[in-house]
Amino acid sequence: MNAAASDITAILLAGSRPIPDPLAVAAGVAVKPLVPVAGEPMINRPARALLAHPAIGRLVVLTQAPELFAADPATAWLAEHPKVRFEKSGGGIASSIMALLDRADLPFPLLMTTADHVLLDGAMLDQMAGQASGADIAVAMVERATLLARYPGSRRTWLKFRDGWWSGANIFWFGSIKARPVVALWQEVEQDRKKGWKILSAFGPLALLGAVFRISTLRGGIARVGRRFGLVARLVAMEKAEACIDADKPDDVLLIEAILAQSAK
Repeated sequence: MNAAASDITAILLAGSRPIPDPLAVAAGVAVKPLVPVAGEPMINRPARALLAHPAIGRLVVLTQAPELFAADPATAWLAEHPKVRFEKSGGGIASSIMALLDRADLPFPLLMTTADHVLLDGAMLDQMAGQASGADIAVAMVERATLLARYPGSRRTWLKFRDGWWSGANIFWFGSIKARPVVALWQEVEQDRKKGWKILSAFGPLALLGAVFRISTLRGGIARVGRRFGLVARLVAMEKAEACIDADKPDDVLLIEAILAQSAK
């Protein structure tokens, strides 16, 4: 592990959208992170993976309703854990990140992921921390061949570039305050749904800007976008197919539970 990445601040997004989430409604819980997956709330597994990793110094759970997690017996451990703190999230992902970047009490680098990243594990965190170290901003993605070689029936949303078809892995790296102008542009796009970039914005600021600037390859284009902003920007092409499988739909949950059951054998 690179010494520069020895004390990472992990950010776990555990908020909810303005409209009720179908998975939460079907499960009878207040918010999506509390939806059971393989017998426990989905947030527990990525939280445990982050806390178990030696490079993670602290975990910030970002949510509109911290009290829901403290009140649930299955997630109350998070509220009691010495390395975990809950923070109120803002109106959108980008605005919440902006607020965190400006916090003096949360040291860089920041590694952000989501509560529905149920399959997050130490190998993924090793790769992200190792390959993103030294970058001001980085985004993890999975190339289509990597996913389909292992899970040919899995359906994702893909961005097409000359170096492949890419899907977001919901792991982001903010290495310094230099990332702020990129996130600010992400925030602007996130607020303007009329531009039709809602799907693109879900992939993160670098992939979004890559599409906006019509770059030919994602790898080279992300680096070029970084140079335009005077920072080091990097794509981390995840080696594990599971990195882009999140618990977003009922089919995803079934696949995740099957993967977990297989790995437990």
